[in-house]
Amino acid sequence: AVVSTQSTGMSKKTKKVGITGRYGPRYGSTLKKRAKICMDSQRKRYECNFCGKQSLRRQAVGIWQCRAKNCRMISTGGAYAPITPGQSGVKLVIGRIDKE
Repeated sequence: AVVSTQSTGMSKKTKKVGITGRYGPRYGSTLKKRAKICMDSQRKRYECNFCGKQSLRRQAVGIWQCRAKNCRMISTGGAYAPITPGQSGVKLVIGRIDKE
């Protein structure tokens, strides 16, 4: 039987480790913290560059799709985030060149 945590006063099982709680005691705390950062960023919703809504979600490695009904645009990006640090640096350089 499933017991509700609110009625019995029990705490959540994965308060600190979050999504990496499925690994249990394996792999160590530092590696699980690093994995949590990657997993949280890949499951987070991002702002779509085309429609501006917070509905861009990861479909597969490097493939991001907007889930808004009127957009549904598919774009490529990083494995864990739609815009990688390298991409943002390139955009800055291209922006400077365009201004000149």
